[in-house]
Amino acid sequence: MKNRIYYFLVAIIVLTLYSCSDILNPETVTTLTEKSVITNYSNTQATVNALYTYLPDGLSYIDGAMLASASDEAEFTSETNSIQKFNTGVWSALDNPDGAWSTNFKGIYAANQVLLNCDSVKMDYLKYDTTASGQQQYKTKLSNIHRWKYEARFMRAFFYFELVKRYGGVPILTHSLTLKDNYTDIPRDSLNTCIRFIVNECDSAASVLPDNYADDDLGRATKAAALALKSRVLLYAASDLFNDPSWASYSHPELISLVDSKSRQARWQDAANAAAEAITSLTGAGYAIDASYTNVFRSYTSKEIILAKRYGSSNSFETTNYPIGYYLGNSGNTPTQNLVDDYEMKTTGKPFSWDNSVEAANPYSNRDSRLGYTILTNNVQFKGRAVEAYTGGADGKGVSKATKTGYYIYKYIDPDLDLLQGYTSVHTWVIFRLAEMYLNYAEAVNEVSGPDSKAGAVSLTARQAISNTIRKRVGLRLIAPITKDSFRTIVRHERRIELAFEDHRLWDVRRWMIAKETLGVPARGVEITKSDTTFTYKRINVEDRLFDTTKMYFYPIPQKELQIEKGWVQNPGW
Repeated sequence: MKNRIYYFLVAIIVLTLYSCSDILNPETVTTLTEKSVITNYSNTQATVNALYTYLPDGLSYIDGAMLASASDEAEFTSETNSIQKFNTGVWSALDNPDGAWSTNFKGIYAANQVLLNCDSVKMDYLKYDTTASGQQQYKTKLSNIHRWKYEARFMRAFFYFELVKRYGGVPILTHSLTLKDNYTDIPRDSLNTCIRFIVNECDSAASVLPDNYADDDLGRATKAAALALKSRVLLYAASDLFNDPSWASYSHPELISLVDSKSRQARWQDAANAAAEAITSLTGAGYAIDASYTNVFRSYTSKEIILAKRYGSSNSFETTNYPIGYYLGNSGNTPTQNLVDDYEMKTTGKPFSWDNSVEAANPYSNRDSRLGYTILTNNVQFKGRAVEAYTGGADGKGVSKATKTGYYIYKYIDPDLDLLQGYTSVHTWVIFRLAEMYLNYAEAVNEVSGPDSKAGAVSLTARQAISNTIRKRVGLRLIAPITKDSFRTIVRHERRIELAFEDHRLWDVRRWMIAKETLGVPARGVEITKSDTTFTYKRINVEDRLFDTTKMYFYPIPQKELQIEKGWVQNPGW
């Protein structure tokens, strides 16, 4: 950790012109002193902006692969990509493809430095300027500095939750460390301490941050983002994984579970209340379910988006993920049959069945329309021709680097890019959106008192929160009265479909403790043969996968940290 703290201290002194694609670079030479960084308004603003560079790069998280390809949502075509280590089970404390520990602690250190900087900015040159414009600038800049503190606190809370969902209890650092500090004495805090800290920071940030910003500041932390993070955190806190340490033989259960006197029912109630608070505040501030599902992922200004990472104009996502038969396409993150099978039949609301000869003969007909919005299937029109995912087709087996699953990703893709001409466009990685809040609400309220109950000031029951918003948007049947247990299954299904490829599935199946039957089963695909104009579809196994329930619910603490922080215990099983 000491080397990475040094990296941060050097980086924070380095000043570069900030843009959406810039990041503080420790190797850049500068003549500015640390004091000038801390006391200068513009320099402090740059350090605040730099916090956003630590948000997850969801569209290409690991060497171009999305985390979906470490779940039952997708298979990354390249077998040499390091994300495959998760699927084969060969990752460890010495070799973890996910660099979340380093990235998020750098973000935390940067947030702590921002908080220090904000209290040191020199404003006397405006304070004693008696002109009207000078006094207006003084008030505006003071207001901005005050807001920056709470942006930093929200961002720090977000980075902490990214760590907690992977590692359990981690050290809570609320001050800017220096090279003089003794790092070997920093303890891991309990999971309960971490959850309380994150929730309290969300409450503080929500009390100050605005509901939204003008277009020039879109993408900054808002009250809405703070409430959304609180909702997500408390949903996880109520879930099975954070309340059941019995899966591990571990001498420190407080690091992987919430060991206190609060009942499970009370945790679900907290989660329900937080989701209700988020929905009420968001809808009151003008956030709304977008009428178009695809618009959420192709328009940065969708009213459904709460927080997103906006990329600079590029075509790298398309070159990674376009079907192999299209110019510069590399297949990339290819959806699994496991996921495709879970899109229900649109008119009946029943599950798709391979045992139904009519459905099996035309498996993409009459399905939940989110299938077509998310996944490119065989024979669907794309960029002027039909996708040929069948054996011998331009995008199918027999072509080097073609999809192994028979599918290609469509969500987040810009279908209008001409890669031959080098065209680019702006892409958006959605971190929080309103639909998730309705799903959080439905899950928590159901666990408290069933599908036809409500929480807070929300007028919808748990069942209506899904029926009247998420399912209604895509023209699906509304959910009929149902039991608590059956509705739990529906909520989990809706999260799988609605939030596909949005970095939820990998963590949902862990917190529900169903990873063995989801992450530990073979990734499936479809073998497609063509005879004249007729296609025949057959399910196949693409890759055997491993999930070890004795250890893989949490990541291992990086081994190099254990060598520095004496007294830390490794997570169970590692």
